[in-house]
Amino acid sequence: MSDQSARWVDATQLPEELVALIDTLRPGEDVLITRNGETIATISAAVREEPVPSPDSGDITVVATAMKLSASARDSLSERLGPGYLVLDLRSAPPTVDVLLVPPGSPQLIGNFRALYPKARIVITEIEDAELGVKYDGPVRRLLDAGAEAYLPSSTIPRLAEQLDRTMTRLNQLTGDTSVPLTIEAPGGRALE
Repeated sequence: MSDQSARWVDATQLPEELVALIDTLRPGEDVLITRNGETIATISAAVREEPVPSPDSGDITVVATAMKLSASARDSLSERLGPGYLVLDLRSAPPTVDVLLVPPGSPQLIGNFRALYPKARIVITEIEDAELGVKYDGPVRRLLDAGAEAYLPSSTIPRLAEQLDRTMTRLNQLTGDTSVPLTIEAPGGRALE
């Protein structure tokens, strides 16, 4: 250590439970040591370099999260994605990330992310996971929670028709209601099929 006033304790001299707790700390997380309800010391996580694959490595997709997620939420996402993915907090991610997960925000924010991460695929996500303490909702989530069946971000009428047909087929398959074909009424009461 460069700070001559720093004191240190060998981890082998500490209780195993404390060492295990310290080993799980992420940057920004602390363990408070208390006596009679008063904090007498703080143990902070050391900044550890997370393994970042080289840009030449085509077998790992680097995902950066631009929302505050706990280490357990990031670990859960990484585990669910599988070994082909590395999920990092945006603050520790390289500028060469492959995917950038962002909560709903302004077009200016997305433009700033695009400028900072020109090669990344920017994916806007609304997440609600009570078990992991994550809630990033936005207008689409609120509409779906209010009773909407689906949200289709269509760019053209032909694209809307494809998306609507695919969505209705899936919804009918999920509910088991395949006996009634989809009929959409045009203005004036004329049926479109």
